[in-house]
Amino acid sequence: MDHFNYKGGALHAEDVALAEIARAVGTPVYVYSTATLTRHFNLFRQALDWTDHLVCFAVKANSNLAVLKLLGDLGAGMDVVSGGEYARARAAGVPGERIVFSGVGKTREEMAQAIRGGIRQFNVESEPELAALSQVAQSLGATVPIAVRVNPDVDAKTHAKIATGKSENKFGIPIARAREVYAHAAALPGLQVVGIDMHIGSQLTDLEPFRQAYTRMADLCLALRADGHPIMRLDLGGGLGIPYRRDNAAPPLPIEYGQVVRETVGDLGCEIEIEPGRNIAGNAGVLLASVIWTKQGEGRDFLIVDAAMNDLIRPAMYDAHHDILPVRERAPGTDPAPVDVVGPVCETGDTFARGVPLPRLEDGELVAFRSAGAYGAVMASEYNSRPLVPEVLVAGDRFDVIRPRPTIEEMLARDRIPDWLT
Repeated sequence: MDHFNYKGGALHAEDVALAEIARAVGTPVYVYSTATLTRHFNLFRQALDWTDHLVCFAVKANSNLAVLKLLGDLGAGMDVVSGGEYARARAAGVPGERIVFSGVGKTREEMAQAIRGGIRQFNVESEPELAALSQVAQSLGATVPIAVRVNPDVDAKTHAKIATGKSENKFGIPIARAREVYAHAAALPGLQVVGIDMHIGSQLTDLEPFRQAYTRMADLCLALRADGHPIMRLDLGGGLGIPYRRDNAAPPLPIEYGQVVRETVGDLGCEIEIEPGRNIAGNAGVLLASVIWTKQGEGRDFLIVDAAMNDLIRPAMYDAHHDILPVRERAPGTDPAPVDVVGPVCETGDTFARGVPLPRLEDGELVAFRSAGAYGAVMASEYNSRPLVPEVLVAGDRFDVIRPRPTIEEMLARDRIPDWLT
């Protein structure tokens, strides 16, 4: 469920017409719904209300400060994977004790930044990282909580570029070596073993891979406790998918996911941490674009819009689908025709959809790319020297720009021409 619906023949975000936002801000522009973000976060919290838990939003999905503050004020923790994301979470008012630092390549500088600023735990991904974190913690006179990310070798049956739990993936340590690595971690100064971390991939639409991974985690928890490690937390990662196509079967609900958690690890007495990103933010946002014109090709027509792959790269990178809707509602029975929806960037890959049925759209009409609230603006760039796409947050009948579009002059001012070229 989301809060983007037609009212009076026009697509709205909550109670704000998207056309009103386009007039005020221009296009392309990302638009987020406060009500949808809130509802989706609360669904995860309710799914785990049977135990002590912390829902940590995956900042990489949408790192806008306003979005992070909204979720942080609701009680969310944050899962960060860089020093920049850590700084964003703290700037949004999230305390360090609710921030988990993940990621396969943390630098010593990032480790020190998080230790000084406060951290709930580091999810450690390798033995070299254990050694480095121990050294940094000692240099700062600190003892830091850690969980080791264990790779359970479970195939999540998702896109190869977002699978993280198979033996060939770069993340975590092999589960077969977990007891050895935990023994090593417990012997290092400055580190306090508190939990186990596991994450098997993103956009999962089947609960069985979760069940397999968490069953292996439960067995590992008992083995590590038998070895004398005080395992108090289980970080289960994220990955629950969303319905990118309205005509697809709905993915599992958070309450169903929570039941799998309860059945597999619920009797271990551990605090549960989860790291959803896409399932909270994905359907809470749309990318609003304007039609430039329609171009007739050889055997196909192209609908050229002012959004491009630099604004929404998921279709080019992952062959991802986003439903595309006209902002002005058409009457029932309007016959659509197939078009390729493309952007103006000089790349063949700047294609959002091929042969998608859409009604005839005039130059300047608005379209909305649905399910664009996660891995959309956060992955945007200024390729082709196109200004970075702005972001807007809607709450009821009001909206605010939460990241403005830079001007060309501001973009140019960031570059520097050395004296020897002048």
